[in-house]
Amino acid sequence: MTRGGATDDRDGPERKCIVTGASGPKAGLIRFVIGPDGMVVPDVLGRLPGRGIWVSADRAAIEKAAAKGLFARAARQPVKAPEGLTDLVEDILARRVVDLVSMARKAGGAVCGYEKVKDWLVKGEAVVLVQASDGSERGKAKLHPPGDEDSFIACMTARELGLSFGRERAIHAALAAGGLTVRVVEEAARLAGLRMAQEPGRVGGRTAGKDTKDA
Repeated sequence: MTRGGATDDRDGPERKCIVTGASGPKAGLIRFVIGPDGMVVPDVLGRLPGRGIWVSADRAAIEKAAAKGLFARAARQPVKAPEGLTDLVEDILARRVVDLVSMARKAGGAVCGYEKVKDWLVKGEAVVLVQASDGSERGKAKLHPPGDEDSFIACMTARELGLSFGRERAIHAALAAGGLTVRVVEEAARLAGLRMAQEPGRVGGRTAGKDTKDA
């Protein structure tokens, strides 16, 4: 198990990306299936029937698969990728992360707000620090991730993080160790791949905006 409660999936089932040709854990790829109408359908949860077609959780990879006919080649039949497929996958993943953080909050495994998050970090209760990508850098710099790997999520917006806690917006949140946190870390890593390049020790990270409201 890595820091942040994430399981080491290197020995788990692997799938091959149709774009890069590289094989890796399923947690790092997006599954697609072909619907009865020949349309490419993202299967983020991996539950839809049919033969899975796997693409790395990366915006450029999915866009290339759609533009270069790689889905059709993998399916060995004529298929059509819907307009805005990459944005659709991103939206699904974003909703997934929001829902998982909300579930963690309801189970008592997540808090938001600067003071509560700081308290959890000081007491060692937090294994993952979550900060909104569009929060102010000055405000976010006052808190530090509890570890080096999988301990920092920065791919959610303030609105998305707020939705997880039933409020309009939030900048800071913390997750305790547990199964839900493992799932949040995994799904956030995939969302980060659709939104920005990942940085070492982070599950997503980008230059924040100039919003100065810290929730």
